[in-house]
Amino acid sequence: MAKAKSTTPKTKTTAKKAKPATKTKPEVVKELPAPAPQQSLPAPMKVAFVISECVPFVKTGGLADVGGALPKALAQLGLEVKVFVPLYSSIKTIDHGLAFSSDLTDMAAQIGDKTVPFHAWYKKDASGVEYHFVDCPHYFHRSKVYTTDWDEDERFFLFQNAAMMIMQRYSWAPDILHCNDWQAALMPVYMKEKYSWDHLFSKTACVISLHNIKHQGRSSEKSIYAAGLKYDQFYPGGPFEFHNSFSTLKAGIMYSELVTTVSPTYAQELLTPEYGEGFDGVLRSRQDHLVGILNGIDPQAWSPQTDTLIPQQYTFETFEQKKANRRALLEHAHLPYDDNVPVIGMVARLDEQKGIDLLTPVLNELLNLPVQFVVLGTGEHKYEDFFRWASHNYRDKVYAYIGFSNELAHLITAGSDMYLMPSRYEPCGLNQMYSLNYGTVPIVRKTGGLADTVMDYHEFDGQGNGFSFQDYTSYALGTSVQRAVSLYHNKGEWMRIVGRGMKADFSWRHSAGQYVQAYKRAQAMRG
Repeated sequence: MAKAKSTTPKTKTTAKKAKPATKTKPEVVKELPAPAPQQSLPAPMKVAFVISECVPFVKTGGLADVGGALPKALAQLGLEVKVFVPLYSSIKTIDHGLAFSSDLTDMAAQIGDKTVPFHAWYKKDASGVEYHFVDCPHYFHRSKVYTTDWDEDERFFLFQNAAMMIMQRYSWAPDILHCNDWQAALMPVYMKEKYSWDHLFSKTACVISLHNIKHQGRSSEKSIYAAGLKYDQFYPGGPFEFHNSFSTLKAGIMYSELVTTVSPTYAQELLTPEYGEGFDGVLRSRQDHLVGILNGIDPQAWSPQTDTLIPQQYTFETFEQKKANRRALLEHAHLPYDDNVPVIGMVARLDEQKGIDLLTPVLNELLNLPVQFVVLGTGEHKYEDFFRWASHNYRDKVYAYIGFSNELAHLITAGSDMYLMPSRYEPCGLNQMYSLNYGTVPIVRKTGGLADTVMDYHEFDGQGNGFSFQDYTSYALGTSVQRAVSLYHNKGEWMRIVGRGMKADFSWRHSAGQYVQAYKRAQAMRG
């Protein structure tokens, strides 16, 4: 018979046993809450900026200033920017600290029947902007940046194909392709036609900027083959055709999501026969996609507070120190110094676009006023000879330097009392903004960016920052100069005009913000 288990509980001893000295009570580990999932920051907008010239590497005009300043301003707003520029023979790789892109050595583009090899160089600056230089000696080692050679179109077909191929090699998909003027205007066509097979660019939106509509990239229809494109878009009124020629600029305008130009007034002027250079009809067809954004200026290069090219730096609060620059300018020009005689400066290309044809008929009359003129520039021989004649015959009144000097340009801007820009047309203009920044009161014709930046003192009831005129006549120019000279002697009112100019913000910061909004609009159009 099985023995029953006892149901009597065992008694526990009441005596406590000592714990071994080597053991400790284990810590109670509490379960911590799971960390909240980290929200990743949105990727920065990526911009491919394609341009034919760029400060500080190469410059023939204002386009290079935009190429040098706008990408940096965009980078400061958090965008990822890569700039593509041809490597002209004038760009010294050692001087600019360029690195040879060893992973881009076996590349070639097809230009018509020719297989053209190219290489690339690279630089990343302190702002974070990356520069890629297309190196093709056959096309870019020439005496000038722009030529009249028979293959001028091919030079920039190669450049644009190379930019596309470099992006492909690095598998870099830009959100925005920003191309500038005719030399880069085929990029939207390439992206949507020739390279449409590559899904790398399937979401890229295209923006083209028009800096001067006079340059249209026109050539014969045979260039379509050299460009590597099909002829199906070349027909009367088609995207490639413009007055029986192949226009790269028209193609870019028609293929881009958004068209921008360099000032709001110029955007409106381009829609008219007077200013549109034959493109007014093309642009009216895309009027809802046209935006005018005023160019900015580089405050590091053009500020009287920091300018190292002038004898005396100054601000509005220390404006009396500007006189040191005035004195230095007149000493350089061998003109007598007189505080009561205002100095009118000009730094300009000497041709009719800059309104020189308005000035020459009335200069004798203007020199009867208590004024002095200091002129710097080159251009048409008849205007160069005119200013040589004037400086010889009015030695106490006129100084002309026929040529270019960056140092003298800064000294004229800082040392003059007034700055004259009577342009026939001026897409944006930078010199009037420089002069406003330096407290040198501008006298301008009301066109393009000049109309957007210079407010006439009398028209705006004494609240303007300069003087302007509408009619393209010598009489209108002359009376505006007379108005300015008359007010110059009212020092209190003159300083109020000066103050409005010097306190305004013409930096790229504001313009870059407008470009970001334009890019977002282009992305929405691309879908």
